Amino acid sequence: MPVKTSYRCSLAWGRHGVLQATQRGDIVVVVDILSFSTATAVAIQQGAFIYPCTYHDDAAALATRVGGEVAVRRNEVPHKGRFSLSPPTFLQIEPGTRVVVESPNGATCSRYAQQIQFLFAGSLLNAQAVARAVAEIIEHSTLNVTVIACGERWRPATEDGELRVALEDFLGAGAILAALPYSKSPDAQVSASAFVHSQDQLASLLWNCESGQELCEKGFAEDVRLASQLDLYTTAPIMNGDHFEQFRSSRHGIH
Repeated sequence: MPVKTSYRCSLAWGRHGVLQATQRGDIVVVVDILSFSTATAVAIQQGAFIYPCTYHDDAAALATRVGGEVAVRRNEVPHKGRFSLSPPTFLQIEPGTRVVVESPNGATCSRYAQQIQFLFAGSLLNAQAVARAVAEIIEHSTLNVTVIACGERWRPATEDGELRVALEDFLGAGAILAALPYSKSPDAQVSASAFVHSQDQLASLLWNCESGQELCEKGFAEDVRLASQLDLYTTAPIMNGDHFEQFRSSRHGIH
């Protein structure tokens, strides 16, 4: 059973955290800085739609059904497709474009929480925008929010399992939590404080963290540079059925 909490804002990790928050009926914010939620933020800012998938879903069938296209692996752009988990591939996306995106972290966590009422994708790029949307819902409801730091996956799994704690997701979650003026769980307090004390070093921290170094070594340094920018965008991606779109109060039941 999920642990009940008296705090309005909580922090949790990975798929288990999503399932617990979903069972409580919380607002959920999925944070996967490198790369799903950042890629989603870029796409939604441009007016596109993102359909998250797990690797067990039939992404091609979903793309056919919605009239969209499937994101490919980073190194398969452009010869196999236009879009990937690399956020810069979405910078020139046309408004209204529908893209199915698979990932083991952010997209999978989003699918786990797909049926809840309010599910957002948050990043450093749109931290304030997401916090404003969440605050608007909290002000008009009794709901609490759980911000999910998705983390990375060990391949193969270690003695501690598959989940790898990711500094970038902890700081990204903290950026959103720091902007929410409500009671916070101890974990959420520490995450918010870590962001506040580190916000002038975000570019350096993301560049030098384990996930950032992995991407740089693979030739995707631009992914890290883009993901480290704070509050560049003004849109909050919210799940509507099976896809993320721009949050608008009246459209999504907030009055």
